[in-house]
Amino acid sequence: MELIILGATFFGFLILGVPVAFAIGLSAICTIFYEGLPVAVIFQQMMSGMNIFSFLAIPFFVFSGELMLHGGVADKIVQLAKNLVGHIRGGLGMSNVVACTLFGGVSGSPVADVSAMGAVMIPMMKKEGFDTDYAVNVTTHASLVGALMPTSHNMIIYALAAGGKVSIGALIAAGLLPAMVLMVCMLVAAYAVAVKRGYPSGKFPGWPEVFRSFAAALPGLLIVGIILTGILSGVFTATESAAVAVTYTIVLTFFIYRTMTWSNFLHAAAKAVKTTGVVLLLIGVSTMFQYLMGLYEVADFAGALMSKVSTHPWVIFLLINIILFLLGTFMDMAATILICTPIFLPIAMKAGMDPVQFGMLMLINCALGLNTPPVGTTQFVGCAIGGISVGAVMRTILPFYAALIAALMFVTYVPEFSLWLPRLLMGYKG
Repeated sequence: MELIILGATFFGFLILGVPVAFAIGLSAICTIFYEGLPVAVIFQQMMSGMNIFSFLAIPFFVFSGELMLHGGVADKIVQLAKNLVGHIRGGLGMSNVVACTLFGGVSGSPVADVSAMGAVMIPMMKKEGFDTDYAVNVTTHASLVGALMPTSHNMIIYALAAGGKVSIGALIAAGLLPAMVLMVCMLVAAYAVAVKRGYPSGKFPGWPEVFRSFAAALPGLLIVGIILTGILSGVFTATESAAVAVTYTIVLTFFIYRTMTWSNFLHAAAKAVKTTGVVLLLIGVSTMFQYLMGLYEVADFAGALMSKVSTHPWVIFLLINIILFLLGTFMDMAATILICTPIFLPIAMKAGMDPVQFGMLMLINCALGLNTPPVGTTQFVGCAIGGISVGAVMRTILPFYAALIAALMFVTYVPEFSLWLPRLLMGYKG
């Protein structure tokens, strides 16, 4: 009965339009009152969930991404991407994919990525004769690569939701190859649609110009290398790397590029504080939710239910993907990770999937949810920039969805896409 109350109140609050964080917290509170547990349990679980030293990486990575967004780094990355691939058919679309991938590496946030790249690329593509729905779809889907990059705070959330079963360093190394696979899939989709619609190709500016734009963008791109090198070499931890990222970004935007203004700095700080507050609230209330799911053995129940459908690992993995996709359409990325990881990670591990590989599966699935109504944060941002309705964008979204799903299937059923680099660089034994 308690499990029914927990599930019914949670989905009931969501249907009523209650924000996800409050729906999670209120459903947990209702269940605790029904169970007759002390009210102090609520606060104990919230505080224990948030009072973890590793979570310091979250505000630092978020702040670093906001500084990159407001510090003029995007323009230099766009110019580099345009010079590299702008001469191919549908060149601006291809440039958009590459630019989103590069900026996703330095921001670690799909929402920041679509905000920065969309503000530059979508108006530029419209001016050059590209359809608005194409410009928005390319931008919103390519920006999802940021969820897999070393600066992604969602990796930190997953590592802690996994209960210490996976190292953050292994996750950071594991995300690089899936990110490249996702970028290639998006390039194929962008090119195929461009050819079908007869979009023009640009002119190659020459290698000297490519090298000049690369030199201009390199200081911003170095943040990825600094984080990877520092963590893999053991010079600093993932938490310390986030602080290094903020320090480097401040020096870069204020003293090297000289594009950061005091007003933009304050705006970036305020946005980082707001985002961090939302994430930590989700973590706190989700800890209550996880406590109750553990108490009522939800993971065991879900595993038994899936085993009745099939005992074949590939079927179980497919079911997990479908469930995560459906949940991701109306839940925030962080909430989905925090709630679903304790449920599905044990099931996936029992079926033979490594927790690092499952992390990549989880991140891509949750990123897919960011581009799917009714929540669809990145999609709403992209549509707002492009001045087009979500419905109009959804009518031509299938090629880009297909690219995302193809990347998801590669990661789900080919473990080496996620595990090769951690094994090579860190000696990971998973």
